[in-house]
Amino acid sequence: MLALGKLLDLTLAGREPAEKTQLTVEGVRMRWLGEGALEVRPAEARDNGMDLLLSAGIHGNETAPIELLDELLHGIARAEIKPRARILFLFGNPEAIRKGERYIEQDVNRLFNGRHELSSGSEALRAGQLEQFAKTFFSVPGRTRLHYDLHTAIRGSKIEQFALYPFKEGRQHSRRELARLRAAGMEAVLLQSKASITFTAFTYEQLDAEAFTLELGKARPFGQNEQVNLDRLETRLKQIIEGNEPEEADALDGLQLFSVAREIIKHSDSFRLHLPADIENFSELSKGYLLAEDLAESRWIVEEEGARIIFPNPKVRNGLRAGILIVPTSPDQLA
Repeated sequence: MLALGKLLDLTLAGREPAEKTQLTVEGVRMRWLGEGALEVRPAEARDNGMDLLLSAGIHGNETAPIELLDELLHGIARAEIKPRARILFLFGNPEAIRKGERYIEQDVNRLFNGRHELSSGSEALRAGQLEQFAKTFFSVPGRTRLHYDLHTAIRGSKIEQFALYPFKEGRQHSRRELARLRAAGMEAVLLQSKASITFTAFTYEQLDAEAFTLELGKARPFGQNEQVNLDRLETRLKQIIEGNEPEEADALDGLQLFSVAREIIKHSDSFRLHLPADIENFSELSKGYLLAEDLAESRWIVEEEGARIIFPNPKVRNGLRAGILIVPTSPDQLA
């Protein structure tokens, strides 16, 4: 196997490859761009016009997605997977990956869309670098742009595999992309309704890519991901890479759609989230439930029918989101 196919090994060791560019026996070019970053380019005659960005390890302890990208790269390096798409593989936070930590000082996935410019430290610099990698990769006009940012969650979930679809004013969410997610094993999609500061929000809003944050189960250490079944996602990613996705109707049967009702923002150290510490994502909340309290008698009371909570985390920094209240929605507004 080509040495550049071992991008994860290089990243874990914190070293550069001796050769920055290598060719597979199929004529696929693999090019090392920097720490945790590798571009794969098919032979020109096989290029189908797809630019696919696959990122993982934005949170360093979310190892199942990292292992999946590692397997895909091994397949390409051995010429077992024959790309027709250009691909950019990114391991988001190498220092945190090496330490097995979610992050070192700052949550990298809260530092995009200009936020890194208001901060300092190695993770702010990394967020800016990731933006530049993506901007350069998605700079070729006339090509299809797709970004999957792969994660696992801090806590368990009543819906284990789901996606978050960013928002941009004047742009509709795509039924075709939702059908592709369903085929990849996603059970639910959260259709966001405001601008955000995540990596996929940046590529969706600024670079005109279709972009999705994929939550794929619970975070576990390397080698302990047997319970995270990524078979359907791996199959679909290989099909996208090789340009042989099955022709399918844009059916969304069985895919649950949700929209954001409200974000719960932590304003101070007085913030209190009135939920069990082990509550799962997508847990239902009854109307009238006192969800959270903060300074100046600020209170969040559940008013919505069918409300559920995702990503509850009272330990975030002040000013950041401590949870999202979501409600079921219909596909009526899809493009």
